[in-house]
Amino acid sequence: MKTILSLCDLTGTWPKPYADAGYNVISLDIQRGPEEDIRLLCVDELPAIHGVLAAPPCTHLAGSGARWWEAKGEAALLEGLALVDACLRIVMAVRPQWWCLENPVGRLVHYLGKPVMTFQPTDYGDSYTKRTCLWGDFNTDLPKTPCMATDGSKMHLMAPGPKRAELRSVTPPGFARAFYEVNQ
Repeated sequence: MKTILSLCDLTGTWPKPYADAGYNVISLDIQRGPEEDIRLLCVDELPAIHGVLAAPPCTHLAGSGARWWEAKGEAALLEGLALVDACLRIVMAVRPQWWCLENPVGRLVHYLGKPVMTFQPTDYGDSYTKRTCLWGDFNTDLPKTPCMATDGSKMHLMAPGPKRAELRSVTPPGFARAFYEVNQ
C-alpha cells in the first residue's frame, strides 16, 4: 500500500482523494497537538513514503497579509519559514516519488524561487478565487474543469473569528481531485 505524507494538514482536504482510493495517509498538523510538530518529526519512524503534500501555514507568508508584515516583525517571518524549511527537509529525507508544497502568492517566491505552477480554484470547479503557488516535483498536467468565480474572493470576505485561519486554509476540493488524478 502506498503512503502519502500530508504536512501541516489540519483539514485533510488535499489528501482526501488518496485516502478515498485506499492509500495510507499520514496527516500531521501541530494544531492538533505538539506531538504533530513536523519540525520534530523523526523520519526514520515512517514507512516508505510515496508522495508528500505540504501546506505550511500562510499566516506570515501570504501577500494578502502584507500590510501587517512590518508590525509582525522578523520573528513572524522566521516562524513561517521554519515550517517551510521543515517540510523541505522531510521531502529530502524521505525521497518520495513526487512532492508538492503549496502557499498563496506572497513571500515564498523570495525564498523558494519561481513556483512550478500557480492556479485559481476556479480552474478546477471551485467557484472562488485564491491564487495559489505550487513548488515541487510533480505532474503539473492537471485536468481542468473551469467555472465562474461566483463567490469571488471569499477568503477576503470571510468574517473574523477563531476558525477564520482554518477555513481560509482549506484546499479547494476540485484542485485536490485533479492533483490526485495525475499524481498517484
